[in-house]
Amino acid sequence: MSIVIVGGNDCMIRQYKDICKAYQCRAKVFTQMHDGLKEKIGSPDLLVLFTGTASHKMIKLALNSAKKDTVVIRSHTSSVSALKNILQEHAAV
Repeated sequence: MSIVIVGGNDCMIRQYKDICKAYQCRAKVFTQMHDGLKEKIGSPDLLVLFTGTASHKMIKLALNSAKKDTVVIRSHTSSVSALKNILQEHAAV
């Protein structure tokens, strides 16, 4: 399963990827707005939006680039436990 995480904390990128790997998922993490972000997002199976730490523009861009079959989850908190809860619910272990 492929996951794209939009938002979150810069210092936790490695932790987000390690947690996704523990659930046998490939993850891309974008904590800040970059050029070409829309193309880099691609077509993941799961799009996680940490709305508390991402800009409105970044959230809108991620939602516009998501395909119709992509599951979109919004979480206000960008904590490790929030990501684990999301993955327990949506990722097959």
